[in-house]
Parts: sequence; structure tokens; C-alpha cells
Amino acid sequence: MSKYVSVGKILNFHGIKGEAKVGYSKSQLDFFLSLDKVYLKDCENNYVPFYITSAKPHKNVIIVKFEGINSINELLPYKGALLFVDENVIRENLDEDEFLIDELVGLEVFDIENGKKLGFVIGVSNNGANDLISVKTNSKKICLVPFVKAIVPVVDIKDKKIMINNIEGLLE
Repeated sequence: MSKYVSVGKILNFHGIKGEAKVGYSKSQLDFFLSLDKVYLKDCENNYVPFYITSAKPHKNVIIVKFEGINSINELLPYKGALLFVDENVIRENLDEDEFLIDELVGLEVFDIENGKKLGFVIGVSNNGANDLISVKTNSKKICLVPFVKAIVPVVDIKDKKIMINNIEGLLE
């Protein structure tokens, strides 16, 4: 069974010919523009394919034209709908040092110098400058760690662990 990952949201219509204003993750513009198909969930939680005939960036959204949707009235029922792609499509487009959030959540965090377990990842967020991993420490405190190579040099999905440079004051 396929897993689907959200890649955008239909925010509103654009013009009268059924084009949609789609919000997306800012770092994923090129990926979204490369898509020819997305999925929307219907009322029975089935993923229904929607084929993209055109997509172009416009200000801070993407203007998307879907096959078979040719007017505002045909698009309006989908306003607010999330757009999904098959997880495998995303995996094929990840760079070597990119990961899906669900791959990182649950990984144990270790100090790269002494191998001591420091906690585990409970979430991922972004502060505008870079991604942050939320680490629940052994003392049950939650700390935000910049997800950059200098601080997180090793991510081992297979062995379910992350090695960090635990600089002073990072995890307390």
C-alpha cells in the first residue's frame, strides 16, 4: 500500500478558468514544478489523482492548472484541499543529505565524541533560516538543535541514530 506525503494546499482560485493558487514548502519550488500528478483525498479517504497541465510560480504561490477543471465553479469544491504525492516520488528526489521528517522522528541522539546517548528526536521544525530537530533529552527536557552538518554530522537511518557535536549549552 502506498504512503502519501502532503506537498501543498489549494489556497484559492486564480482567474476564471479553473486555475488554483497553491501554497507549498518554499524550499520545494523546483520539486513541485516537476510534478505531473498529485493526489487529493476524497470524502472516503481515497487518494484520487489530479493531473497537472501547467504550473508556474507567482509571487509566493504556484498557479496550477489541473486537467478537466476549467472554471472557478469546478475548482471551488477543492479549495483548502491538501495535495499529496506518493512517498516514493519524494524519496527519488531527495539529495544525499535530505530526509523525510518521519524518518528522523524517533531516532536516538548520541554525542559524537563519547558515544553517550543524549535523547531522541520528537519533531522537526524550521525557524526560517534552517531546520531544527526537537530532541527530548534523558532528563525529559526538549531542546532545539540546528539541523546543519556542523552540529549534526551523522544521520544513520538504517541504525536509527543521529550523532551530534554536543557543543556547550546545546543540550542541557
